[in-house]
Amino acid sequence: MKTLKTTFFILFATFALTIQAQEQTESINEGTIDQQFEYLLRKSGNFKGTNGQSYEAVKRSMLLKLQANAIDSLNTLQGKLNTTRNTVTAQQKEIDDLKTNLEKTQNSLSATNAEKDSMSLFDMQMSKTSYNILLWSIIAGLFALLLIFIYKFKNSNSVTKSAKSALAEVETEFEEHRRVALEREQKVRRQLQDEINKHK
Repeated sequence: MKTLKTTFFILFATFALTIQAQEQTESINEGTIDQQFEYLLRKSGNFKGTNGQSYEAVKRSMLLKLQANAIDSLNTLQGKLNTTRNTVTAQQKEIDDLKTNLEKTQNSLSATNAEKDSMSLFDMQMSKTSYNILLWSIIAGLFALLLIFIYKFKNSNSVTKSAKSALAEVETEFEEHRRVALEREQKVRRQLQDEINKHK
């Protein structure tokens, strides 16, 4: 029984000390604004007016302290808000700068890719496809001209050979004709000389 009393006394003392410690740690200067309002409401006193209405009585010093704490909290929040706004503004400026740089880089990259994918011909920029088409067209044209030249050359060579052959034949016929004409002339002269010799 004595032990039970001792245990009950220890528990009660611990509970009382806890409540007292809580009361001592709670004050109008501690905690959030909401907790300070709760403290103020707990510490306010109730009384009835002459008309029978209930009123709450709050110490003016506590109200002034709560007001000062609220203003401090609002000023702190306003400072944090201003800092956050400045940070957001700085970050937005940095994002805008990065976007501008990215756009310049993309434009530069596009120009570099366009230059890489094009060729310069007579100070004109052409795409590689157009350049290849033009180049192969020129090569095909030159090859066609070469084939025409070879055909014309062979044809001319054939005509020249035929002309030379015909000329050789004409020269041979001419030589034969001249020889025959020379023989005939010699024969006629001989006959004429024979006739002259007869008449003498």
